[in-house]
Amino acid sequence: MAVELSTGGCPQGWPVGPRVGTVVGMRGWWQDLTDLVLPAECGGCGRPRTVLCPECRAALSGAAPRRVRPDPEPPGLPVVHAAAPYEDEVRATLLAHKERGALTLARPLGTALAGAVRAGLGHLRLPAPEGLPTAWDGRLRGGNGQLRPGGGQGRAPLSDTGPLLLVPLPSSRRAVRARGHDPARRIALAAAGELRRTGTPARVLAVLRQRRAVADQAGLNSRQRLDNLAGALEVAAGGARLLASGGRVVLVDDLMTTGASMTEAARAVRAAVAEIHPYGDVDACVAEAGEATGERMTEATTVDTDRTQGAWGMAGMSGVGDTICAAVVAAPPDSFEINRN
Repeated sequence: MAVELSTGGCPQGWPVGPRVGTVVGMRGWWQDLTDLVLPAECGGCGRPRTVLCPECRAALSGAAPRRVRPDPEPPGLPVVHAAAPYEDEVRATLLAHKERGALTLARPLGTALAGAVRAGLGHLRLPAPEGLPTAWDGRLRGGNGQLRPGGGQGRAPLSDTGPLLLVPLPSSRRAVRARGHDPARRIALAAAGELRRTGTPARVLAVLRQRRAVADQAGLNSRQRLDNLAGALEVAAGGARLLASGGRVVLVDDLMTTGASMTEAARAVRAAVAEIHPYGDVDACVAEAGEATGERMTEATTVDTDRTQGAWGMAGMSGVGDTICAAVVAAPPDSFEINRN
């Protein structure tokens, strides 16, 4: 049977072939183009022709997110929830997105992060013990258990009725240039979209930035990482008012290991908001009220404003203290073992 040839309107001298061959060629061209845009294999296990296979998606988001704590736990670390342990397919997926530019993985990673954010919402507003005044009352409990003046002076705490404010931990400019993108911010945007899609108002406020260079964290232990990052982050100009006028603050990142970066981010947010509300409680919720030890409940720290903060402020006193928590996609497996003595 004769096969009809077609030039397809090609200029003189271009190769021609059967129409069926042209169609097949176009399909091959389209597949090549798709491979430039979409991963040619699963980000977690390498299965071909899928962004993330069902098994790897289940490893990432199949289990309920849980609260995680590094050991040792840095003082001032907010309550953190993670979607999955950082191992095997989850580790491979995060590295494919962060280091190899598999940007389409941002959506499933954002879905996992959104789940961790939802899991942490219950820790954003913890009830104070019966009869204990809040910073809103203008009084705080000191280290000796006595009520002292100098709390909120009647000022209202930060709003908890606005949208969730997802604040991604920043990457250095050098890292962003090398990777071609900011992984935490990209995942945060995907998480905010997933939260909105499922009925939870949320927006991303990328207000944290590095104020100074830090050493490479690789090879540093927990104490060294804390020292390396101390004072390294700040809230950009105007960011504090956005945080103070918005809703509940959730610090977000793709991965938490020692908690040093998250602790420094929380410090920077507290410091910035304290400039807007100098008399308000600015401690993140670092412990559930029922889990705090007696020493944690009663010790107090005198700060520059000559006011005294009881540890109840850390555990849920009204103010920014109970409107900050944190969420990550993954954390080391041993950090999921929270029932340690």
